[in-house]
Amino acid sequence: MKPDGGNLIGFGSSGPGGTVFKAFNPATGERIDPGFASATSEDVDRAVQLAADAAPIWAKLSGRKRNEFLRHIADSLEAKSADLVARAMLETGLPGARLQGEVTRTANQLRLYGEAAERGDWLDARIETALPERKPLPKPDHRSMLRAIGPVVVFGSSNFPFAYSVAGGDTASAFAAGCPVIVKAHPAHPGTSELVGRLILHAVRDCGLPEGTFSLLFDAGFEVGQALVKHPHVKAVGFTGSLQGGRALADLATARAEPIPVYAEMGSINPVFILPGALAERRVAIVEGLHASATLGVGQFCTNPGLIVLQRSAEAEQFVRELTAKLAATPEGAMLTAGIARNFAANVETRTGQPGVKILAQVAAKGACGAAPAWFETDAKFFVGNHALSEEIFGPSSLVVWCKDRAELLQVAQALEGSLTATLHVGTAEAGGSGELVDVLAAKAGRVILNGYPTGLEVSHAIVHSGPYPATSDGGRSTSVGTRALNRWARLVCYQGFADELLPPELQNANPLGLRRMVNGEWTSAAVQ
Repeated sequence: MKPDGGNLIGFGSSGPGGTVFKAFNPATGERIDPGFASATSEDVDRAVQLAADAAPIWAKLSGRKRNEFLRHIADSLEAKSADLVARAMLETGLPGARLQGEVTRTANQLRLYGEAAERGDWLDARIETALPERKPLPKPDHRSMLRAIGPVVVFGSSNFPFAYSVAGGDTASAFAAGCPVIVKAHPAHPGTSELVGRLILHAVRDCGLPEGTFSLLFDAGFEVGQALVKHPHVKAVGFTGSLQGGRALADLATARAEPIPVYAEMGSINPVFILPGALAERRVAIVEGLHASATLGVGQFCTNPGLIVLQRSAEAEQFVRELTAKLAATPEGAMLTAGIARNFAANVETRTGQPGVKILAQVAAKGACGAAPAWFETDAKFFVGNHALSEEIFGPSSLVVWCKDRAELLQVAQALEGSLTATLHVGTAEAGGSGELVDVLAAKAGRVILNGYPTGLEVSHAIVHSGPYPATSDGGRSTSVGTRALNRWARLVCYQGFADELLPPELQNANPLGLRRMVNGEWTSAAVQ
């Protein structure tokens, strides 16, 4: 498998295209063939029109057929994983083992969402049968469920070339919900994106699905993404990236004649609160675990722990000394792109000059894409009074916040902005008395972790990957990971007074799909009598 650099528009390809760009190997600094042509406005229109034509077919496609399609993609990813990983290694500088694990996660995620589509309980089907004899007014027959919203645009992320990109969570959940998808590939790994995109198109053909089920567009800049968000046939957007990028897309979508939802995962500092009892019981283990979490993937994870909150004590100071020593001995790594590396260096320099902030550990990086740990410390007073200290630095950087006592620790928690995660380490005797802090953290984050670490996200039915703004653009009312992710790509529709044969199968009396439905206030899989 080798990429050829063409946009994938339904079953066809684009013409000569616009600006041509090449992938970049962050580990060697070399450009990688072939060149990739940016999509033109005509390419955008054709891709969206094909998706709009396919949308009614997809909306009526059974959950079983969607599951077959998603399983086909998953099987193809695993069968071609060697080629995919080889190309991704060139474009990202990430190790093969990490990328192979990500392919496996992506395949498993596709299967999980496919199973959810076939099972159908995510549709939240509800039936209230009529009571025509009710007095003083008859009760009409109401039947409601979630229905696919239409064509979805997904923006591939820089830091996960598989799990959050072309066949990643947004694409998989949109397919499972019954929506055609147009992916705007991330320019950091275009070859990997094309290879995965071709596997999806093979699955579209093999499963007999409409041409507009999937398209993949490239762009050297921002024009293609902006045109997709503004296109009137597009009904929703999925994005994983920076706060600046997510806000720009959300603002574009809101300014449309018909505003549409943008589900953007943006900035998150993922605070870690470590109480005295936890340090007394397992200080060394927390040093090891926190260091591993904070330096994983050169800190380029959306769940990277960017804030460490401690009560000052001799034990806590020893903890920071041991952690600092490990950070100072951590070698530099290659960031995913030169732009990410430049932003990291600029943000570290800005933080270095902020009042009340001191450097704990800073390792010089040499390569153009290189980065090494840069950790800082401040106290609770400066943190609470300086909003800039709450901003994410994407990369291997964290800020230690020293608190005098439990009251200051709570004050820091209450001053936090929204985050994807919040972590609490407690000792055995502290667990029962931490309810107030847990409640504050639950109001600030989508996932609260006890005695663990925020990185290493497990995909499951119950997982939540979201949080209040600025973690996500919708304030944490949905999730981008887990089977609840399907809900983003659907809207509620109620059918009143319909004859049985005119209803969707999911709402018909006989329950031909065997769904679990709420009938007259009770959950059941039985037919309506």
